[in-house]
Amino acid sequence: MVAGGVIQQILRRKLHSQSVATPVLSWFSSKKAHVNAGSSGVRAFALLGAGVTGLLSFSTVASADEAEHGLACPDYPWPHDGILSSYDHASIRRGHQVYQQVCASCHSMSLISYRDLVGVAYTEEEAKAMAAEIEVVDGPNDEGEMFTRPGKLSDRLPQPYANESAARFANGGAYPPDLSLITKARHNGQNYVFALLTGYRDPPAGISIREGLHYNPYFPGGAIAMPKMLNDEAVEYEDGVPATEAQMGKDVVSFLSWAAEPEMEERKLMGFKWIFLLSLALLQAAYYRRLKWSVLKSRKLVLDVVN
Repeated sequence: MVAGGVIQQILRRKLHSQSVATPVLSWFSSKKAHVNAGSSGVRAFALLGAGVTGLLSFSTVASADEAEHGLACPDYPWPHDGILSSYDHASIRRGHQVYQQVCASCHSMSLISYRDLVGVAYTEEEAKAMAAEIEVVDGPNDEGEMFTRPGKLSDRLPQPYANESAARFANGGAYPPDLSLITKARHNGQNYVFALLTGYRDPPAGISIREGLHYNPYFPGGAIAMPKMLNDEAVEYEDGVPATEAQMGKDVVSFLSWAAEPEMEERKLMGFKWIFLLSLALLQAAYYRRLKWSVLKSRKLVLDVVN
């Protein structure tokens, strides 16, 4: 009986402790669930804020990049971009005509001589006649004085200004760049020059361009000092091709591309020759290997370990 009473008391104490602990555990569980739900909400809100911030920063960077570097230029199918493609020499001749009549009044091409045009766009007689039209300061003579003479094939194309200061003074502070390497000096050069020449338009609403500048979205900053120079029928081509704005832009870019890389055709031809010769050498090496080394690779060695 005593043992039974002791057992009952122990059972009562255990049940009482469990009844007291159960509400405490349920309170902690509900508190933990509430905290987890709150932390999940905060985490989701933080992720949403980070996403919105990243999107805004990306758009800001894109806008800043467009303002700094200009609108991205389209990719045009230039006929000389292929592996075995060559320049359109008729287009180079027309492009030189556009440069002479439109661009040469402001832009120089100090790395191009008249003799460079021989066999590319003009005959030797035509190039000599063009060179003779200019006056070149030469000397000194026997008396130690400078003199002027008619141009020769070895002379460079004439520069429109005597120096950079004169060029800036004549163009309101802007300096027209030399065009000899312009398609190599600009990112995506050919497409950039063509898009720039044909991309003039009225500024959109909310954008004001100060006096003396012109809106062009392809130019860094959108405001350029050079006015629109290519207009339909601005020049009259010798071969009768219609001188539209796009045609003149294509021709002058072809001429500038040749000026920046006149050795391109020779380089491509030399590369094709080397590939052909190396292919023949590879075939010869494969045949020699099979003829000479196949016997050695297929032979069997027998070792007589007894004798």
